[in-house]
Amino acid sequence: MSDQAPVQTGSTRLDRLHAALESGTLQQARRMLNALHPGEIAHLLESLPLAQRDIVWRLVNEENGGEVLILVADEVRADLISKMATAELLAATEGLDTDDLADLVQELPLAITREILDSLDHQRREQLEAILSYPEDTAGGLMNPDTITVRPEVTLDVVMRYLRHFRDKMPPQTDILMVANRDGKYLGVLPLTVLVTHDPDETVAEVMSLDVRGIPASWDDGKVANRFEQHDLISAPVVDDNGKLIGRITIDDVVDVIREEGEHQFMGQAGLSEDEDMFAPVWISTRRRALWLGINLITALLASWVIGLFEATIEKVVALAVLMPIVASMGGIAGSQTLTLTIRGIALGQLSSKNTRWLILKELAVGSLNSLIWAGVVAVIAGFWFHDANIGLLIATAMCINLILAALTGTVLPMALAKLGIDPALAGSVLLTTVTDIVGFLSFLGLATLFLI
Repeated sequence: MSDQAPVQTGSTRLDRLHAALESGTLQQARRMLNALHPGEIAHLLESLPLAQRDIVWRLVNEENGGEVLILVADEVRADLISKMATAELLAATEGLDTDDLADLVQELPLAITREILDSLDHQRREQLEAILSYPEDTAGGLMNPDTITVRPEVTLDVVMRYLRHFRDKMPPQTDILMVANRDGKYLGVLPLTVLVTHDPDETVAEVMSLDVRGIPASWDDGKVANRFEQHDLISAPVVDDNGKLIGRITIDDVVDVIREEGEHQFMGQAGLSEDEDMFAPVWISTRRRALWLGINLITALLASWVIGLFEATIEKVVALAVLMPIVASMGGIAGSQTLTLTIRGIALGQLSSKNTRWLILKELAVGSLNSLIWAGVVAVIAGFWFHDANIGLLIATAMCINLILAALTGTVLPMALAKLGIDPALAGSVLLTTVTDIVGFLSFLGLATLFLI
């Protein structure tokens, strides 16, 4: 029998915390809460209804408050900040890394931000202002200016003594040391594995690696994530337009970017923000969702209007009313598959002017083959169902038209939206559904009017 204690899952901790809150044993709840990692506390806060969240937040120790605020979703953070006094906000920012502090101060009231800036020493204030000068979703906005740099001419023995002297100030996730010249220009990296395995008398220039290229501060966070993925990086240097080393990005920041992008794609398909608070007040959630429900209603009315144009045809051939949802549904699914693939390609930077044409032709070929296969299946089913081969041939033709057009729309639409500055993950599915519904109904009912009436 193992003596190892069972691992407590997030749901178990949440249940125990609920039990402690319901029993009124707040001291026990405080001890349980502050024994957790800040990331776990953030997860618990996001999992609580508003009333309980406020109680639990007041139980979080002051020294953990800043890190927890950084880790919760944007909407939850804004709600917590709105209920904090100035002294509490100032205390929460103490001890935060400069990059985390930059993320937090952008959501604080201007007066508090000024107080925070005034409380910093000159060097840290300059570092913070440097980060804030870049958009949040760029390499410059992600970077931490706290880096360990070494000169190429010094020996490894000097570097080792330097690190021992500043061992208490070693930044987390330090796997490489940045090599820069006296002007601060980035030259390469010195991996710690190389530092500890080579002759101490060798110079940094002799053993440093040139494989890790500096990431331009202007790069968007998606390109940064791709660089980390493709090169299996733990940390990477950030450089300005002149090649000067200005900071570094670590894997924990990139994981956040990847997670946010994944949530954005997933939630965007329903017209929701990735930062939406699951336990937000009813009216706020209602107001946000009402917009996309209204847009969807307009598109549904357009589709209904198209059906209404063929009211006389449907009255004469009742089978059309039974079969027409199949045409629209098949087109919608086929288009969604292509749309999702294209949006993913845009997010990963895999689509460009050089390969867009090939993707369109490929998806048209896939749509054509699928349309022939499934149109044939539906034609046979519909023909036997209604004892009319003409209806089977009609729905097969309409399906071919809709599936091919769905493939084309699913490829072209997100690229067009992206060029117009509209988020394809948010608007693409609604517009695609409109196209496939209208084309499906129009082609099916239009052909029926021409050949069956």
